[in-house]
Amino acid sequence: MVAENTDTPAKTAKTPPDLLNERAYQALVTQLRDGRLTSGSFMSIPMLVDRLEMPIAAVRDAVKRAEVSGLFTVIPKRGVMVMDSGAQTTRECLELRAMFDGEGARRLIEENRDIPLASLRAAHECLRDDALAKPTSQLSLRAIETDLSLHDALATGLNSALATRLYAENRDRIAVIQNTRAFLPDRIVSAMDEHLAIVAALETRDVDAARSAIRNHLQSTLRWWGVSV
Repeated sequence: MVAENTDTPAKTAKTPPDLLNERAYQALVTQLRDGRLTSGSFMSIPMLVDRLEMPIAAVRDAVKRAEVSGLFTVIPKRGVMVMDSGAQTTRECLELRAMFDGEGARRLIEENRDIPLASLRAAHECLRDDALAKPTSQLSLRAIETDLSLHDALATGLNSALATRLYAENRDRIAVIQNTRAFLPDRIVSAMDEHLAIVAALETRDVDAARSAIRNHLQSTLRWWGVSV
């Protein structure tokens, strides 16, 4: 009798479709966030398959999810177009973020939740000082990252799976908007000062001051994007 060969390698298990779909979606969102897919650009499905290096079924699923989130418009039998970053879309996305910011701030303060305020203040002050002293091409990317750090911290106060998901979807839409226009040093300085006013209100646990600072930041940001307030 011939002994069974136990050294034969097992077949590599196929990646489950759900996992492939999630990978494709995350790859798609990454390219939207970092600006490789820009507002108003058109892509066919085969082009996205090549770009994402994912199976066509997973790419189609990712596109459907992105469409539901408002990141894409599907053009039947042609392909998809990345969301428009016009004035109306910009207003809606920024106003929605301000709503999340205000509610997150209220809950963080009233529930006496821990917030990394010292590190947030240090990062914002460092970026502001660098923008004042030595503007470089790298500041725009740092500005986006630092800007998001405060909004993400405020979103931790939402304490709701649904609200957190909606915030994340809106965060991706705002990333597409931000990639259409680089932060200028002057705007970095004013934006960081606006954020620092929010941080100061969180430090003193003042809900009204936090909401006022958030409204001021919203109005200034809308003006920066050329949207009337």
